[in-house]
Amino acid sequence: MFSSFPLLRAGAAAALLVTMALGVETQFWTNSAKADYERATLKRLALRSDGRVMLAPLSKELFDPSTSYLWAVARDSKGTIYTGGGNPGGTSAKVFAVNAQGQGRTLGEVPGLQIQALAVDARDQLYVATAPDGKVYKIGADGKSTVFYDPKAKYIWAMAFAKSGDLFVGTGDRGEVHRVSAAGTGQVFFKADDEHIRSLAVAPNGDVIVGTEPSGLILRVTAAGGFVLHQSSKREITALAVAADGTIFAAGVGNKAASAAPAPPPAPLAAPPPQVAVTGMNVAAAPRLAAPPPSTTPSSVSGGSELMQIAADGFPTKLWADASEVIYSICLDANGKPVVGTGNRGSVYRIDSELVSTKLLTLPPTQITALVGGPRGSIVAVTGNIGKVYAIGPELEKDGTLESDVMDAGLFSEWGRVEPKIIANRGAGKWETRSGNVDRAQSNWSPWAAVGERIASPAARFLQYRVTLAGGAELAGVELAYLPRNVAPLVEAIEVTQANYRFPIGVPGVTRSTSLSLPAMSSTSSASTSVASSDPGAATLNYSKGSQSARWKAGDANGDTVEYKVEIRGRGEKAWKLLKEHVTVRNLSWDSQAFPDGEYQLRVTASDSPSNVPAKALSHSLEGEWFLIDNGVPRISELRAQGGTVTWTATDDASILQKAEYSINGGDWTIVEPLTRLHDAKQHKYSLTVPRTAGQEMVIAVRSTDYADNVAVAKVLVP
Repeated sequence: MFSSFPLLRAGAAAALLVTMALGVETQFWTNSAKADYERATLKRLALRSDGRVMLAPLSKELFDPSTSYLWAVARDSKGTIYTGGGNPGGTSAKVFAVNAQGQGRTLGEVPGLQIQALAVDARDQLYVATAPDGKVYKIGADGKSTVFYDPKAKYIWAMAFAKSGDLFVGTGDRGEVHRVSAAGTGQVFFKADDEHIRSLAVAPNGDVIVGTEPSGLILRVTAAGGFVLHQSSKREITALAVAADGTIFAAGVGNKAASAAPAPPPAPLAAPPPQVAVTGMNVAAAPRLAAPPPSTTPSSVSGGSELMQIAADGFPTKLWADASEVIYSICLDANGKPVVGTGNRGSVYRIDSELVSTKLLTLPPTQITALVGGPRGSIVAVTGNIGKVYAIGPELEKDGTLESDVMDAGLFSEWGRVEPKIIANRGAGKWETRSGNVDRAQSNWSPWAAVGERIASPAARFLQYRVTLAGGAELAGVELAYLPRNVAPLVEAIEVTQANYRFPIGVPGVTRSTSLSLPAMSSTSSASTSVASSDPGAATLNYSKGSQSARWKAGDANGDTVEYKVEIRGRGEKAWKLLKEHVTVRNLSWDSQAFPDGEYQLRVTASDSPSNVPAKALSHSLEGEWFLIDNGVPRISELRAQGGTVTWTATDDASILQKAEYSINGGDWTIVEPLTRLHDAKQHKYSLTVPRTAGQEMVIAVRSTDYADNVAVAKVLVP
């Protein structure tokens, strides 16, 4: 029923769970970016890098040759597809043919572990290159093979025919390009400084374009010699394609830093990874023998891939890069756009521009090892692990489905409308949703339900949508409305701080500069509710005699604005007395001198009323631990001087005594120990012997301080 709707919130770039400034209001889940749909399941749909979802090219399996890997593919003028590969541990490699009607057969067999490259000449003669100890074989119509050329090289990585009829052969480990005549006689045409000619193509003007390894060079080679067009940041140039106007497309893979050592020689029976080079007229596949297939060693190629475009005048541009995909093959579509086959997820991409690329499809085998273009924009792909032949396009799939990632609303929620943006009015989208209260869509979720005016799925925490596109419809984005259920705010913990400190506010008359630093609070609550921004964090308090402070850990799972009411009551009291209400921060300081000494308790109540209508506002209260208010000074009694000895007793009704000091004739204060040596009680006795001078009167002052910083002073005369 949906055809074309504008998005309610334009410009969203990713799946977004919108946290509103005001409380429980309608919120929106938006999908409109590539990352949103990479977490989704797409069937028969293509995904563009700007987030556009569209029908994928129609793909079908043409032929299953029952082989592990197919490394190369070529097409003749009659539309016959030739391919070849190998099986690990084999002693011969088979050549397969698929005719224009899609019927496949084994054409012939050649000595060697595997077929590395294929090429077809102007007379539709098929040539194959084998490995190891590569040779070029000519395959007759009857499937019989004869040695056409032996380059006396360890590897043959790539082959391509020129319009002149000469065959160019790229080899390793001496990095040579051989030029071979139609009669099968050849010689070295170009010697590179690198070890391997990894890929090769012939430009429309007859120039030979080669890619090397391990330096990652792209060169233009003529009879006069070679010229480096570009040095890739990657180690190997695995594939090349040249457009009719001379534009070169080159794929580089592998991290040079991680692969600085020379490539070791291959084990005799090692299965090579697929590496493909495609020319404008012929296809040459170039898998490497030095390592097993990437499917068995996924980390063997580090650094991902890049696709370079080199204009006819030599100007290089990076068109595409991916940190994990490995490009094995390139061909050009009907519009001249490069299409690349990758591993190790078996994906085919079309590179539309420097900014836009399209993931056209993903095939079941894990590597797209070679591609070749055909009539009306069709493409044939061959694969590795396991080897199969597929036809791709030019027709589109009739329909395709997108099953979204699971959306977590965070809280039990009610669902609203689905607002999709469907473009290209050639088709439409069918929308369905399902919901549940576990984070995986499984059997105990609700069944899929068609979306009408609103989402029909039952209220829950999690939601998933499914859209079916048909008739050429394209999806540019979707927005789903939901309303979380309001949840009461939660006060998790209350902490009363040390007496005589307050949270920073200017206090006139305070001269003491001491401050108190508090770490972030730790929760003592066992609550399982998720509370947003509940920790008030670390804080520095300022000294303020007579002040008392408290802070609390609290918040609201809906993200509502919360205000607090703080109340107090003393030991033995039943009623709570208001300290302050409409507090918007998670702390409070007050003047404790207005309260008699004794034990008190705080109650903090959090309310989300600022974000909700009165009927829906919720609150939560927590009572804190008992704490002491002590503003009474200690008492000094029994202060006597006898001879040179001064004795006295200090007592405090509420707090433990912290220290005692004395001063002689107004001099500096000096600490004195109690008779018990430890200050650990509310009452202590002291004895002090002072030096005397005959006939000289002295004034002895004594001072006692409790743990609430209350101070008492008394004096005695020593005649």
